Amino acid sequence: MKPAESYLAGARAIVETVAAQLPAIATAADWFAATILTGRMVHLFGSGHSRIMVEEMWPRYGSFPGFNPIVELSLSFHNLVVGANGQRQAMFLENVSGLAERILRNYDLKPTDTALIVSSSGCNVVPVEMAEQFQRRGVRVVALVSRAHAEASVSRRADGKRLTDFADLILDTGAPVGDAMVRIDGLDTPVAPGSTVGGCLVVNAIKAEVAARLTAAGQPPKVLSAGVIVGSARATELFEAAYDEHAHRLAQLYAHVGPA
Repeated sequence: MKPAESYLAGARAIVETVAAQLPAIATAADWFAATILTGRMVHLFGSGHSRIMVEEMWPRYGSFPGFNPIVELSLSFHNLVVGANGQRQAMFLENVSGLAERILRNYDLKPTDTALIVSSSGCNVVPVEMAEQFQRRGVRVVALVSRAHAEASVSRRADGKRLTDFADLILDTGAPVGDAMVRIDGLDTPVAPGSTVGGCLVVNAIKAEVAARLTAAGQPPKVLSAGVIVGSARATELFEAAYDEHAHRLAQLYAHVGPA
């Protein structure tokens, strides 16, 4: 089998793993839709390359307001690699205890909120503490991990707890241990990761289910749509309306920040 064929075979297996989780995906969609219908937001967080799933959820074509993407550049600014803002610093900060609490200090959270925390290993300190801090505030947490990789990994926390220990629901990207899926003859390390494929499948499946629930409840979402689909005028109208709604929802998260 050629390397590209091997990767595609791994991707097909990931599709099957995600499909087997449809009941859990439906539960996540129930929780997220309920949050959005109350006028609140679903908080999204991922450090490192898990940021990809956060931005896949919102904002992009085919997505809609109701999600709060929490992206810390210090943990996910990859393109410089070395030097200032390099990967060494990002990977170090990802395991600094207390950073999650400082991030969430910026928001007025409510028990009606929900959260999606993405971490392939589920073992780095900041994503784990984000989930822990959300739960302390009464916010339900959905964890998206690569289950096989997470179970083979060692927590960076002193107490050994992982993201899955602070999750009300766990979803699996289906990626293998180590993430990379392709073995090459003569190369002793595998290449071509699969967690992004699985992660994007999961979040978009959730997104579609949430859209169905919002529509059934009489609050159809304002979906960012291409002009070639809906016409340029309608696309502009949806763009402005969606971003305005996001701003209004976000404003609630800042309304009562800090001590009363």
